[in-house]
Amino acid sequence: MRKLWLIFAQTATISLAILFVVSTLRPELLSWPSGGRSQVVTIREAPATGVEGAQAPSYNDAVARATPAVVNIFTSKDARMQSHPFMDDPLFRRFFGDQSPNERRKESSLGSGVIVSTDGYILTNHHVVEQADEIEIALADGRRATARLVGADPETDLAVLKAEIKDVPSIAFGTAEGLRVGDVVLAIGNPFGVGQTVTMGIVSALGRTHLGINTFENFIQTDAAINPGNSGGALIDASGNLIGINTAIYSRTGGSQGIGFAIPESVAKQVLQQIVSNGTVTRGWIGVEAQDLSQELADSFGLKSASGALIAGVLRGGPAEKSGVKPGDILKEVEGKQVTDVAGMLNLVAALEPGSTATLSILRNQNPVQVRVRVATRPKADS
Repeated sequence: MRKLWLIFAQTATISLAILFVVSTLRPELLSWPSGGRSQVVTIREAPATGVEGAQAPSYNDAVARATPAVVNIFTSKDARMQSHPFMDDPLFRRFFGDQSPNERRKESSLGSGVIVSTDGYILTNHHVVEQADEIEIALADGRRATARLVGADPETDLAVLKAEIKDVPSIAFGTAEGLRVGDVVLAIGNPFGVGQTVTMGIVSALGRTHLGINTFENFIQTDAAINPGNSGGALIDASGNLIGINTAIYSRTGGSQGIGFAIPESVAKQVLQQIVSNGTVTRGWIGVEAQDLSQELADSFGLKSASGALIAGVLRGGPAEKSGVKPGDILKEVEGKQVTDVAGMLNLVAALEPGSTATLSILRNQNPVQVRVRVATRPKADS
């Protein structure tokens, strides 16, 4: 009896071991038939778009439309090496070698640009190509070409290049006037030299001024990541149209912190047209120095609001002085358009055609006065 029990125990142990191995390695062999047919489990998979019956949001079409017209810009300039005061000391030269004080070396930088015409005209930032001896562009399709500087406008930080290359794509201009805070925008450029990159964000503010970046400021603010190397690149809308030229970031570290600024396409288009036509940008000028009205100043002048620009100084012999404008006057309108602050005044005066006559509405001792001034050409800024 004991012998039979041992045989049974050994048989049961071996059977359990075989069952364990089969269930682990080939579990389908243990499937139990039901009515002579194996059961089929129906699994419903979600569509590749991620949402059943609807396409996942994508800006691929906008990117595909715009990126061929965005170029990488490489610049280089000769830099004269500084002469060391001990250069003539034989002991110094023994350790550091002979170095001519006239020796030159190449300095390189990079940025981005946007082809805005099939003729090869390219918009970029003035600071990208400033003082460059050589300018080279690289297209998204891999082609490279040299470019020349047609003209620059330091006061808006814009420049126009011309590349002698055939069959170039160009970007379509959109309109920044219809932009709203919250609209989706995409920034295209060459950040840190890694290659063409697209980042997405929204318009986080419009009409940003008083930043101290340019003389004439009216920036689109966005949280689309803009980093060094993006300067001069395109800010596009969700349809792939150009609405701005990326120009600056607010950063304490040198990298993107979610606050970037772009020059609106309306300003870029005006600068482009003037530079291509005349090689330079001309603006109106009346020869005044102005300051913003604080609420305290407004109260001291007996004004209900701080809207307007206080004339703090008048250039002797300038257009404004010849027309009777005096320090202490408060400029309220230029050609019927309201002046809200100094930045607004600069933009309104700059838009006047040199040689024309403009009407200024001012307050003098709380009395409204109309002044007719002959507009002059704004002096060129030092680049």
